[in-house]
Amino acid sequence: QVQLVESGGGLVQPGGSLTLSCAASDNMWSINIMNWYRQAPGKAREFLAAATRSGDTKYADAVKGRFTISRDNAKNTVTLQMINLTSEDTAVYYCKAEKLVGTVVYDYWGQGTQVTVSS
Repeated sequence: QVQLVESGGGLVQPGGSLTLSCAASDNMWSINIMNWYRQAPGKAREFLAAATRSGDTKYADAVKGRFTISRDNAKNTVTLQMINLTSEDTAVYYCKAEKLVGTVVYDYWGQGTQVTVSS
């Protein structure tokens, strides 16, 4: 079982920046992939970014160039740096851990942190 706790959400003005953090209860070295997702009101949860144990990253086209995922295996944390935020970025942001146990991949989700972009 992996427990994830997101933090860093809040209210930010359009054009502003915010950095989200996700702390994992498990040794990050045992987690294959860490991800960030978000869900806006009335919309499906969407993938934003992923970071593998070895440091490879992947981004959704919608946030490429504006969001940066960083993973610190020693501190068991993953962060999401966000710049040039717009109202379209308003959502609840979640981190997800993908952990391979034997031949099965288990997904673990945090409780989410609200990001509101508004003037």
